[in-house]
Amino acid sequence: MLDPAIFKSYDARGLYPSQLDEAGAAAIVRAFATVVQAKTLVVARDVRASGGQLAAAATEALLAAGVNVLDIGVVSTDMFYFAVATLPVDGGFTISASHNPKDWNGFNFCRRGAQPLALDSGLTAVRDRALAEIQAGGPPAYAGPRGRREARDLWAEFADYVLSYVDTALIPKVRLVADANCGMQVKVLQRVVERGRLPIEIIARHGEPDGTFPVPGGVPNPLLPENHDELCAAVRHEKADLGAAWDADGDRCFFVDGTGYFLSGYFATAILARSVLRRTPGATIVIDPRSIWATQETIAELGGKTVLSRAGMTIIPDKMRETGAEFGGEMSAHFYFRRNWFRDNGMIPLLILLELLGREKKPLEEFVRPLRAKYFVSGEINFEVEDPKAVVAAVTPRFGDGAQDFTDGLSAAYGDWRFNLRPSNTEPLLRLNVEARSQAALRAGQARIEQAIAHATAGR
Repeated sequence: MLDPAIFKSYDARGLYPSQLDEAGAAAIVRAFATVVQAKTLVVARDVRASGGQLAAAATEALLAAGVNVLDIGVVSTDMFYFAVATLPVDGGFTISASHNPKDWNGFNFCRRGAQPLALDSGLTAVRDRALAEIQAGGPPAYAGPRGRREARDLWAEFADYVLSYVDTALIPKVRLVADANCGMQVKVLQRVVERGRLPIEIIARHGEPDGTFPVPGGVPNPLLPENHDELCAAVRHEKADLGAAWDADGDRCFFVDGTGYFLSGYFATAILARSVLRRTPGATIVIDPRSIWATQETIAELGGKTVLSRAGMTIIPDKMRETGAEFGGEMSAHFYFRRNWFRDNGMIPLLILLELLGREKKPLEEFVRPLRAKYFVSGEINFEVEDPKAVVAAVTPRFGDGAQDFTDGLSAAYGDWRFNLRPSNTEPLLRLNVEARSQAALRAGQARIEQAIAHATAGR
């Protein structure tokens, strides 16, 4: 089974087995190998229960087509990127559905050098070839030699790599509540702490890999209130210095300060920029337009430059390459690094944050407090609408009195508040973010844009 609807902007993701099964997986990877002209590919997967069956089918399809496989096993997505970037391969894929529930699975693809595959950069060709193969009843005949499979363990090399981003002597002694949402990142962090001999006491939550995701609500996504509320409570209960959480595939990293306050990727980007700009004065930093004042103003104060980009895990790296940016941060807590082949990484942000705390000898809450006092945010508000793009178009004229920007959806800025309204890249949702200079301005601005959305969806 291969439902064409599983192909999203920058990955393939759907329900197993009703939208994607072993035959569909085999067709997809054969198509991918053809598109990237692969002789050798990395194969990886996350902790999902269906990952083993899909990986076995995908591996056999490649071997039978004469493609060699370097199998790195069950790993975090950032470890997968590291593998594709450092091994002598033509690309690779990890079988993963990121933060989706347990009955989902899919594919995240890279070319050589960990360059992402998106619909406009090869994924459309993969989709069309795979669907054509399914329709034809199978792949074309192949009579050449069978490919070879080799298992590779990259855990130690990956730990050494992420440690190279910091001066380990500056990492302070901390109690850290670490929540992997049943993915791999607590295991990765334990290896990093061991390799670096870091003075970190790890208090693990949902640290054992488990593809059934026994987390609040059954969805391994730290952005969900039930998930991060539990983490915040744990930080307070344990009297920890901070908390960190990752989604199931480990490519997004979230923080909680010592007071139990959960940071969005917005505030985290502003804080991490301090470390980036210390190492690379005057650097360019790419941000998405959902909320921008805290990052823009912090980065400007530190002598850096910000560039706006549409959100997206394949879009931000392209903008970073185009502008020569050193770092990129999204409100969704994807953090990208030039040296990391412009890809996101879930472990490097934690390490550079800890280094910053050690260098400045301040707890995380002392970096957070000034931002909370100056910038007031709604958080992301999602609306289920039939046609998100049509709603954005209908709303736009109502905010012609503001400074409008169309980098990603509609942004409109006023003296004391601004908003961004955009269709989701991966779900049938309209996403709203509002920020302001005061709580009163936030309430008033949010009410105005929500009323406009209500009018647009009602056809008025």
